[in-house]
Amino acid sequence: MKTFIVSAAMAATLTLTAVPTALLAQDEAYTKGSVKAIDADAGKVTLIHEELENLGMPAMTMVFRADPELIAEMEEGEEIEFVADRVEGKLTVVELKE
Repeated sequence: MKTFIVSAAMAATLTLTAVPTALLAQDEAYTKGSVKAIDADAGKVTLIHEELENLGMPAMTMVFRADPELIAEMEEGEEIEFVADRVEGKLTVVELKE
């Protein structure tokens, strides 16, 4: 019988690779932004945001998808901190800072 020794770093790496990206959002750095427009019926929000480091995007104004629950927490003109990611290929707000 062979015995395998796995270091704590290797175990942590193996564990993290099995977790979906959206679940890791809480560990991501939040990005500051301002809500420019909301289209709740379409599930979209336009944000003026700082650099999105996790997506390699510079600061700009762009449209994101968001779940109705998150959109309900936003108001036009409001300053927010959020995490965005690609969900099924679409840029999506996945978390808002309380």
